[in-house]
Amino acid sequence: MRLLKVICKIIIGIVFIFSGAVKAVDPLGSAYKFGDYFQAFNLEFLQFLVLPLGILLFTTEFLAGFSVLTGYRAKTGIWVVMILMLIFTPLTFVLALTNPVSDCGCFGDAIHLTNWQTFFKNIIILIPAIFLFVKRNELKEITVPAAEWAIVTVMGIAVITFAFYNLRHLPVIDFLPYKPGTYIPDKMIIPEGKPVDQYQTTFIYEKEGQRKEFTLDNYPYDDTTWVFIDQVSVLLKKGYEPPINDLSVISINNEDFTDRILYDYDYSLLMIARKLREVDEERLDAGFELGHHCLANGISFYVLSSSGSDEMRMYDNGLLFCSVDDITLKTMVRSDPGYILIRNGTITGKWSWADLPEKEWFTGNMEGKSIMSLNNRSEMLTVIIFVLALTAVIISLRMMTEKINKLKQNKIIN
Repeated sequence: MRLLKVICKIIIGIVFIFSGAVKAVDPLGSAYKFGDYFQAFNLEFLQFLVLPLGILLFTTEFLAGFSVLTGYRAKTGIWVVMILMLIFTPLTFVLALTNPVSDCGCFGDAIHLTNWQTFFKNIIILIPAIFLFVKRNELKEITVPAAEWAIVTVMGIAVITFAFYNLRHLPVIDFLPYKPGTYIPDKMIIPEGKPVDQYQTTFIYEKEGQRKEFTLDNYPYDDTTWVFIDQVSVLLKKGYEPPINDLSVISINNEDFTDRILYDYDYSLLMIARKLREVDEERLDAGFELGHHCLANGISFYVLSSSGSDEMRMYDNGLLFCSVDDITLKTMVRSDPGYILIRNGTITGKWSWADLPEKEWFTGNMEGKSIMSLNNRSEMLTVIIFVLALTAVIISLRMMTEKINKLKQNKIIN
């Protein structure tokens, strides 16, 4: 029984810590997912809460997993786990039945699950969660409650600080398809051998006032007296979907610049500003100034936005403004504005507004510069430092706890 309890604690702890951590890596992604849910359930008036709710959710998940795994405030952690499971298990069942949002976002963009996969995942996790909840009174405190609460609070502050770091810059691990080094055209094709979407097409024809449905198998090829009325296609089986399947860059004059950007051998800098009116004015002006500098130095510059054409024309300043789908822009970069440097279809640089190099950097022989090293930061190095720091904090807190326990025992003995 003790071994089973340990296994359940490990399962719950790892799942919830991982779920919280991958969302903390990409807090804007969590906010976007809440926005998708609010839109699907006609709750658009709650859009102002998407980021606070995203931060609250992944912080709660991480701390609940941390408490269960380490034993600090374990009973509280198990209570939180059960509450979350009792909320999200029936919710994911409803989502699986109605499918208003295709991906639940429970593991951010690190792992994509369908709604049915998410529901069954929750059913499996519910088993060790219920077991621990039943056995919760058998768990003993590691140290005094005040010390345990202090440890959990420190971990909460660390997670929130880490999330805001990723929010100001870019995610330390880029789970998106538009990551540096990506050759975009390769991400837009269906590889050979991958399944494609399968549809059943029904043709509606009319003859002598009577309508009838036909398929390709019984289509009346030889009878010209049937008059075509309508055609309906139903998706039977979803095929492989390329990571990038919706990239379309259209200027305000309805010119398609997609291929021109993807197959331009020279460098192009893309400024992604989702809603121009919602972007900080100083950041917007800095981007426009950089755009003029790039054009003066032979670097193509495009402002990509989901704002309407009329709104983009209000910013007529000699730069090329293009319309791109809002979801695509969210997928390209988690910053507003954000910047992507591209050459011959390959992403060679990606920055948030806070990490963008000085405009003088975009001058001269770009090929001779170490572009990749100037990306937001070294992903793996940042993650390693964070993990090591977190481990050091846990070890230090554990040592502090042992000292407190020894002091308590000595006091009791004396």
